[in-house]
Order: sequence, then C-alpha cells, then structure tokens
Amino acid sequence: MPMHLPSCHWIIPRRVCVALIFATLLALFAACSPEPKGPTLTLPPLPWPSDALEPVISQQTIELHHGKHHAGYVAKANQLIDDSRFKGKSVEEILSATREKKKYKDLFNNTAQAWNHAFFWECLTPEGTARPTGALAQAINTEFGGWKAFRDEFIEASLSHFGSGWVWLVRDKETLRILTTANADTPVARGLTPLFTIDLWEHAYYLDVQNRRKAYVEGVFDGLAHWKAVEKRYGTGEL
Repeated sequence: MPMHLPSCHWIIPRRVCVALIFATLLALFAACSPEPKGPTLTLPPLPWPSDALEPVISQQTIELHHGKHHAGYVAKANQLIDDSRFKGKSVEEILSATREKKKYKDLFNNTAQAWNHAFFWECLTPEGTARPTGALAQAINTEFGGWKAFRDEFIEASLSHFGSGWVWLVRDKETLRILTTANADTPVARGLTPLFTIDLWEHAYYLDVQNRRKAYVEGVFDGLAHWKAVEKRYGTGEL
C-alpha cells in the first residue's frame, strides 16, 4: 500500500511537513543503530600445541600463561575499552594515546599486555634453531658486528633488566635496536616496529627454572626463536 503523507497544509506548508517527517525517521534510525565498539581483542589460539615448546617451556607454563594470564588481559582490556572514549580506535591508536597517562593506566596496561602476548606467541616455534638469513642477517651484522655480538647483547639486556617486562628487537626507521620495556610497556606505543620479543615476567618461566632467567632466555633465543617470522616482519614492516 502506498504511503500517504498526513494532510497538514492547513498548519504548515507541505514541503515543511515532508522535511519534518524525514527528520523524524532519520532520528529514529539513528537511535536504533548500535553505537560503535572499540577493537574487540581476542585470545588467539596458540600457533603450536601447548606441549610443543618443551623442555624449554613446559606445557603447564604455556597453559597457565596463555589460558589465564593472556586471557585475563584480553577480557579486562575489552571491558575498559568498551567503557572508554576509545571505542572504534585501533589498538595502536589506543596504546599511543594512553601511554604514560595516569588516567588510563589500567586501560593501557591490559591492552598492551594483550598485544604483547599475542605477538610473543608468534615469535616462538618448536623448530627455532635456524639463524636469520638475507637482509635481516646483513642488518644484524652491520648494526651489532655479527651474530655472536647480537646474541650476547640481547641476552645481557634481558639479564640487566630489573623486574618484570619485555626484551625486544625493534626496527627504528632503518636501524635495528635492542631495548627492554618495563611491565606492560610496548614499543608499539612509541612508533617503533617490533621484530622479536621475549617475555621477562616471572610467570613466563618460574614454574620451569625458578629464578634462573638466563637459562630461560638462552633456551628461548637458541631453541625457540622463530627467525623466519622475524625476517618477514623486517622485510615487510607488517606485525
């Protein structure tokens, strides 16, 4: 049945009446539209079985780390994002805008930890004995003076870092850098491109090696590092 506009010419002109009706309909549609949501962080599945990294990282540690710690950061971050003004923003935008802002401390910490952990899993592989090749190997030789010097500097940075945090290999424009970040901090919030990381929080290794951080870091670096994935990130700049 065709829609007939109400007769209102005796009150206001017909064209004004039509405009009022369409304005009302638009308002109704707007009211019914869902408000934009922030980026829904998800708990990604592990890229390998939970026992695949043994004996360096035990199945018990992986299941606790991924299923409890990482999952908890994701759940809390989603809740905080949904209740904030950052709905609809990318994770990178959120991290850049909230870093070192006291008002958004919890939002930053949980969002950063969710991102850091998702990245960490992709840095590991059960077949991690190969060294980098190609452009990345050349860049490491140029920047650090060779593989051994690079390895030594990375391990030393891990051991000299006090407390919880992360150790990273990052790309800063055309330069490679090794740096550590405290607690949840992440190079993504600084405009750097992460290439590789190792989690230095005690929950990442304490069940397996107690306070022997060096044994954990060397085990990951020498036996689990996914250098093929690092090469790809270095070549494309994509995380």
